Amino acid sequence: MEELRMALDLLLSEGLSEIIISNPRQKEGTVKVKIRPVLLKEQLMFQVTRFRGKQVFHENLDREQAKEEIEALLTEDFRQLEGENRGKKLLVLVSKKGKMTVKWTGKQTKMQPATAVQALSHNRKKKYLLEEGIPVPFLVDLGVQTIDGRIVHARYDKFRQINRYLEFVEDILPVFSKDECIHIIDFGCGKSYLTFALYYYLHEKKGYQIAITGLDLKEDVIDHCSALAEKYGYEALHFEKGDIAGFTGADHVDMVVTLHACDTATDYALQKAVDWGARVILSVPCCQHEVNKQIRNGALAPVLKYGLIRERMSALLTDAIRADLLEEHGYDTQILEFIDMEHTPKNILIRAIYTGNKGKNTEAIRTCEEMLHIDPMLGRLLDQQNEEGEKGV
Repeated sequence: MEELRMALDLLLSEGLSEIIISNPRQKEGTVKVKIRPVLLKEQLMFQVTRFRGKQVFHENLDREQAKEEIEALLTEDFRQLEGENRGKKLLVLVSKKGKMTVKWTGKQTKMQPATAVQALSHNRKKKYLLEEGIPVPFLVDLGVQTIDGRIVHARYDKFRQINRYLEFVEDILPVFSKDECIHIIDFGCGKSYLTFALYYYLHEKKGYQIAITGLDLKEDVIDHCSALAEKYGYEALHFEKGDIAGFTGADHVDMVVTLHACDTATDYALQKAVDWGARVILSVPCCQHEVNKQIRNGALAPVLKYGLIRERMSALLTDAIRADLLEEHGYDTQILEFIDMEHTPKNILIRAIYTGNKGKNTEAIRTCEEMLHIDPMLGRLLDQQNEEGEKGV
């Protein structure tokens, strides 16, 4: 252990590139840990990132705390550490009997203090898929960028939101091929910041063949967005005025996007996606009132009497049941944080990828609904869809 401590004294400095701790002793729980240096308020800290299933957890520790954490991880949970500091590499292996081998390779290069601080500062700067300093026509026209590519300070949150959205899109690209035309519907597109971003990123930057339809109820918004699409020469981007529930303008759709569709409008969009057999669904629900009006449970009565708690619990339950219903219909579904709560309370994204493997969770969903005395719209719509399918309607 003393040899490990001496090695960590050398490794944990501003010259550290990254530490990866892997080979867990147990199959469940945290499967990998990454550690990198960060500069927070001019103080050297170490960001510890834990990977647990589909979840990722971050924590910032000072140098001594990081050393103690690494020692504990290698003593109790993991069998391997790899790290690099200015070209010199450290490998730590722990045998099944607990014997620890510490090995250094490579030659350490020198780094001037000013260079180290500069590197850490750069490390903190987020690299966006749509980069700062490079003007994008629709971002300029929508007031997010200046003509020279700088981000308008008052619109920086919108810029972050757009890039966060594109990160989720980037994750699902392996589902599609560049040899096909991807048909996308954006329900409730509004001012279409994200619709234009989707078209620009997929077609202009990544080279995919796509056809996108944006749907919204406001005629002036549709006219404005249509004019912008024509201005940019986005020939495969179209906007239509229409209602989600009554939309019949497509027979085949590969990807459905629904961002901030109010209340049960999200449910109609998800039902449409399932009916089409859409391969990808990205949904960020908005205000939700249905379950809030229905929910009743004697055991939960002491907490449900508080309006704010009832509202938030109802919203979370609604999205969780939506995700479960999608799994029931053959989707691999995740609930993810779309954007930080400090920027918007509408921060949950439901991402679903069709696999055809239908979840065996029907009974569990019904039990949950009965316990809470709720009957969510999406469940009713999908039941109706199944009945019509059986009748051949």
